[in-house]
Amino acid sequence: MAFRWAAECFQGRRPGYQAIDARYHDFEHTLQGTLCLARILEGRQRAGALPRLTQTQFHTSLLAILFHDTGYLKEAGDNEGTGAKYTLTHVARSIEFASTFLREHGCPEAQVELIRNMIRCTGLSADVRSIPFLDDLERLLGFALATADLLGQMAALDYAEKLPFLYLEFAEAAQHDTRDAGSGRLFYASPEELIRNTPRFWRSYVLPRLTESFGGLHRFLNQPYPDGPNAYLDQVERNITKLEHSLGM
Repeated sequence: MAFRWAAECFQGRRPGYQAIDARYHDFEHTLQGTLCLARILEGRQRAGALPRLTQTQFHTSLLAILFHDTGYLKEAGDNEGTGAKYTLTHVARSIEFASTFLREHGCPEAQVELIRNMIRCTGLSADVRSIPFLDDLERLLGFALATADLLGQMAALDYAEKLPFLYLEFAEAAQHDTRDAGSGRLFYASPEELIRNTPRFWRSYVLPRLTESFGGLHRFLNQPYPDGPNAYLDQVERNITKLEHSLGM
């Protein structure tokens, strides 16, 4: 049911909303993260980590990641640009979209609140330790979602080819930014600049965030756990090497 709900929203079958038109943060991006999250939580369960997750907590986690980027959806009648213009506000918009939708479909308020907190973890500048989870296990679920959001996209086989689309999203968001700082200091000046900075983004931001901020949950992707190879990390490294070779780095 959850996958059908999310698919209908991204396909424009949610009354009052259009189909997704962002070219990087599309439904494929959401499904990449969803698969990665399911694998992290499955790996944790197989490893016998405590406390154990309940079936309800697993289902709640899937709902959270399926709706974590619904903030890119435009409302009916919003015909200016694409949903990428909401890049700077998409986390807050996703939280509100998910809350409204899930309440309409009968989700208990405690589950909705957990999903709201989990989605908050996906903000690149989010102070994840300050998010008001009820307990450490709920916080772990939020960290797992944020881990999957990053690894799912960066380990995609076509990650390098899709980076120009990510630049276009950033550029559109900058055009719609009304903050005093001005758009020129917020985003990259060209696709080449974004691509050139991606290896540093991976090594200086993503890896430390996975290991330190998110508690190293990516290690549950090691097959076998705990010392086996990690297909996601290995593919990201291949993608980064591909980018560096293309740039002569």
